[in-house]
Amino acid sequence: MLRLIPRPLHRVLLVQAHRVRLVWWRIRKPLLLGCRVLAFDDEGRVLLVRHSYGSGRWMLPGGGIGRDESPVIAALRELAEETACALEDPRELAMIEEPLAGTVNRVHVITGRARGVPQGDGREIVAAEFFAPDALPPNLAEQLQRNLAEWIRTARVGSPT
Repeated sequence: MLRLIPRPLHRVLLVQAHRVRLVWWRIRKPLLLGCRVLAFDDEGRVLLVRHSYGSGRWMLPGGGIGRDESPVIAALRELAEETACALEDPRELAMIEEPLAGTVNRVHVITGRARGVPQGDGREIVAAEFFAPDALPPNLAEQLQRNLAEWIRTARVGSPT
């Protein structure tokens, strides 16, 4: 149904909905459960996305974990929705808790190999690209700046052969 809304209008509505969501989180202070996907292509490059709302910084694909949904299943779903890619050999890499809008966001980092050509939908995701770990864009999300190098090292050590 949402696909019937023209993309430019959909992006505007997403920005407004995100603002409302942030206010709601500040008031209610729920424990948020989310996932992020550290997906590599066959060349070892990392898949990053930019949302149409929020900070506009590059970040890992991901989103919320649904009720009774495992972090890995949520990661598979979010990666497919945001980038049209599949994830092979998914495994949990880390779990972090970060402050977000006055509450706590418990994020499960799932890693694996991406399959497919990433493409943003022009609505929620305005860009989806692979980057070499030594040639990342300068405007990474803050949490990613702090953790990405270690996550990449850990993912490479534990990756299946």
